[in-house]
Amino acid sequence: MHSVDILAATSRQVVLQTPETQSEIFEYVFDDTLLALSFVTNIALAGLTILFIVAMGRGVTDPRANLILVATMLISIVSISSYTALTSGLTISFIEMPAGHPRAGEAVLTMWGRYLTWTFSTPFILIVLGLIAGSNLTKIMTTCAFTIAMCVTGLAAALTTSSVFMRWWWFVISSTFFLVIVYIIMVDWTAEAETTGTADLFNTLKLLTVIGWFGYPILWGLGVEGIAVLDVAITSWGYSVLDIVTKYIVTGLVVLYVVKEPESITAGTNYGSTRKAVVAPSDD
Repeated sequence: MHSVDILAATSRQVVLQTPETQSEIFEYVFDDTLLALSFVTNIALAGLTILFIVAMGRGVTDPRANLILVATMLISIVSISSYTALTSGLTISFIEMPAGHPRAGEAVLTMWGRYLTWTFSTPFILIVLGLIAGSNLTKIMTTCAFTIAMCVTGLAAALTTSSVFMRWWWFVISSTFFLVIVYIIMVDWTAEAETTGTADLFNTLKLLTVIGWFGYPILWGLGVEGIAVLDVAITSWGYSVLDIVTKYIVTGLVVLYVVKEPESITAGTNYGSTRKAVVAPSDD
């Protein structure tokens, strides 16, 4: 009986120690230097990337080139906002894992704000890739729709506490949407980039993007949300490094290419068109 009382007291203590308010979560984040740095580093890099785009894009005159630059800037704008929310504790919660999870019954820190980052930033990445490849609006919007579905179902996987099976089932649905996006990038857009004349740049961008994106579900599976092999801070840094590669490095390569305004990405008077301007025949 005495041991039962001790166990109950210990359980109550664990619950009381779990941060609940934003200020408590904020303190928790900064008590873990590694975790805090995974957020702050991305805030700094996103800010520097925005300044880089503004500085490099001042002389760009073509409307379609400007559209690509604006889309790349929005990637970092979303990131700096989202990482600020994570740092402040606004988009972080402690969620009790269901039975069958390696950390069942524990309140585990869940960075659900990252899914907001991906939901709003990933479509801009795909818009940039689609425009570089010279794809049409239908395919670009299709990938954007699938990426939003992928991120929302990924968020559902992270927040589901009813059962381990349902968490992994959401993960499977999210991964299926992801594979559709990968197919369009690797097959359709690769072929279109060959026709457009942007294959050299696009092939580099697609490899950085697709290989980096495969890292996200792997980290999810190995991190605290999956089988919990990796702790929270290491998982967070893994996501942050992938964000650095697939957002800021990709952005840098795109900007350096677009500011030269090559014919393969310009559209003349066709504002935002994914095809070059077509000269209308004159009347006889």
